[in-house]
Amino acid sequence: MEVLDYPFDTEYIIKNKRKIKKELLDEDNYLEKRIAILGGSTTSEVKNMLELFLLNQGIKPTFYESEYNMYYEDALFSNPELDEFKPDIIYIHTTVRNIIEYPSLTDSEGEIDLKYNAFTTRFRSIWESLEKRFDAIIIQNNFDYPNIRLLGNKDVVDIHGRINFINRINNYFYEYARKDDKIYINDINYVSSCYGLDKWSNDFYWYMYKYAMEVPAIPYLAFNLAKIIKSLYGKNKKALALDLDNTLWGGVIGDDGVEGISVGPEVPSGQVYYYFQKYLADLKSLGVLLNIVSKNNEEVAIEGLNREGNFLHPDDFIKIKANWGAKNINIRDIAHEISIGADSFVFVDDNPAERKIVKDYIENIAVPNIGNPEDYIHVLDRNGYFETTILSQEDLKKNELYKENLKRQELESSFEDYDEYLKSLKMKAEIHSFKDVYLERISQLTNKSNQFNLTTKRYTLADIEAVKESDNYITLYGKLEDIFGDNGVVSVVIGEIKERDLHIDLWIMSCRVLKRDMEVAMMDSLVSIAKSRGIKNIYGYYYPTEKNKMVSDFYETQGFDLLLIDENNNKKYLLEVDTYNKRNKNIEVNENE
Repeated sequence: MEVLDYPFDTEYIIKNKRKIKKELLDEDNYLEKRIAILGGSTTSEVKNMLELFLLNQGIKPTFYESEYNMYYEDALFSNPELDEFKPDIIYIHTTVRNIIEYPSLTDSEGEIDLKYNAFTTRFRSIWESLEKRFDAIIIQNNFDYPNIRLLGNKDVVDIHGRINFINRINNYFYEYARKDDKIYINDINYVSSCYGLDKWSNDFYWYMYKYAMEVPAIPYLAFNLAKIIKSLYGKNKKALALDLDNTLWGGVIGDDGVEGISVGPEVPSGQVYYYFQKYLADLKSLGVLLNIVSKNNEEVAIEGLNREGNFLHPDDFIKIKANWGAKNINIRDIAHEISIGADSFVFVDDNPAERKIVKDYIENIAVPNIGNPEDYIHVLDRNGYFETTILSQEDLKKNELYKENLKRQELESSFEDYDEYLKSLKMKAEIHSFKDVYLERISQLTNKSNQFNLTTKRYTLADIEAVKESDNYITLYGKLEDIFGDNGVVSVVIGEIKERDLHIDLWIMSCRVLKRDMEVAMMDSLVSIAKSRGIKNIYGYYYPTEKNKMVSDFYETQGFDLLLIDENNNKKYLLEVDTYNKRNKNIEVNENE
C-alpha cells in the first residue's frame, strides 16, 4: 500500500489507521506470527503502527503486550498469559527513558564500571531467560541518545558523560547479538537521529502518556522494526528493474546523444547519477539482481552504459531490456527468464506514468516514488526493500550465479535431447544432513523460496539449529555444481520421524536449478537415509498457494500415492519405502559424511 511506503505521512497514517487496516485485511494469504511486545514505556500505538506495516508486508501479527514498564518481570518470571501465548518474536521496547542510573561526576572509573556491569547484566539475564523459556526470535532496541549533553561535546569522550555511557552499552548489545543468532538489534539510535532528537524526545508525550518518543515518530520506529521482521520471514525483494534516461543518467539519450547525457564524478550535474550507480553497485554486492528496463534501442542503451563516467556497465546487469515494449511486460519477461516472481522486483523510474502502469499491472511489485535525483538513494535505502538479517556466501556471488544460469539456458537451446543436455552439464551434487557451515544459507533459503516450496513453512536460524540437533528429524541439504560453476546450497528437506513413518515438513529448491534432476537426486538420498533409520512410510504434503502451483503434482512425479485432498485443496501423499527405486542418472552425488 503506497501510503505505507517511505516517505510517508505519519499524521495521515495515525489518523486513518483503522481504515488502512481494514483495506489491508481485505487481502488474504497472510503469514501469521505471534509477537510479544515487552515495553519499558507505553506501547499501544507502537503495536498499532507495527501491525499496519507488517500487514503491508504480508505478515498478520497477533500481539501480547506487557503491562507498562513490566518488561523485566515478564522476561524473568513466569507469566501464564505470556507462556500460553508462545510468541514467535519477542520485541523488547526499551529506550533511553529506561536508563535510570547514569555515572555521576564524582564517580571513579571503578564505580562507573560497576554501574555499566549491573545494567548490561540486567539485559543479559533478560535475553538468557527468554531464550530458555521460548523458542522465539528476540528483537532488542539499542539506546537512543538523550537530547541534552551535560558536558557538551565532552559528553561523548569523558567516562562520566551520558552519551559515552550509552555508547558503551550499545556496543555491548552489538557484540552480544553478533554471537547469538536469536537476537537482532532494532537500531532506534539511527532512527531517532534521522528523525531529529529534539522532536523524538518530546517530553510532553513522556509526561502525559509515558510514550518514550513523540507519537508522530512512532510510525518510523514501527517501520524500522517491521523491516527486520519481514526480512526474517523472507519478504525481502530480490531484484531491481531500472530505467535509464533521467534515472541512471541525466538527459534523454535518444534526443541528446551519448555525449549529451550527464553522468560522472567530474561533472557537477552528473555526480548525482554516478553516486546513485555506485549505491546500486553496493546493493549488487549484497546479492540484489540489477536489470535494465528502458524505452530505447538496445544498441543505444548499451552505448550509453559504456560511456565514460558511468560506475555501472553492461556486465553489471543480469538482463537488459531496451526496446519500445510495455515495461510491465518486460519485467514479467525478465522474471520468467531468471526464474523469480515479478513481485520480487523494485521498479525504479523517474516517470510517474510508467510507475503507475507497472504498479497497476504487476501485483505486489514495489514502485517507489523516487522524487528528485538527489533523493534516489535516500528513498531506496529508507524503504529497506533488501533489509539484511542474514548475509550468506551465495548472496555475495548471486549475480554471478544468475549469469551462469543464463549460460546454461543458452547451452540447453543447442540440444535436441534434454537428457543429453543434462549429461553435458557434468553435474556433481553434495547431499548431506545439515552442517553448521551452511545453516545460515539453509535458513535463508527456507524463507526466500516460494515457487518450489511444498508446504510454505518458514524456519528461522534458531529453528534450523533445533531440528539439526534433534534425533526426531531427518535433514538434508543439496549443493550442485556443473561446468559453469557452483550453485551453492539449492535444496533443503526436513522430515519429522514419528514411530516408523517420516513426515516431510519442508521441501524447497531454488528455482535456479529447476528441471535439472536435483529433486530426483534429493529423493534418492532421502529414501536411502529413511531405510537406514528403519522408516517404512514417507508422507508428503502439498499446501497450495498462488506461487507454488508449479509443484502441485511434485509428489506424483516422485512415485507417491495421493491419500486425500481436504476442502482447501491441501494434499497428503504416501510412499512405501520398499517400493522405491533410485532414478537419478544425470548427477554424480557425494553422500559421504
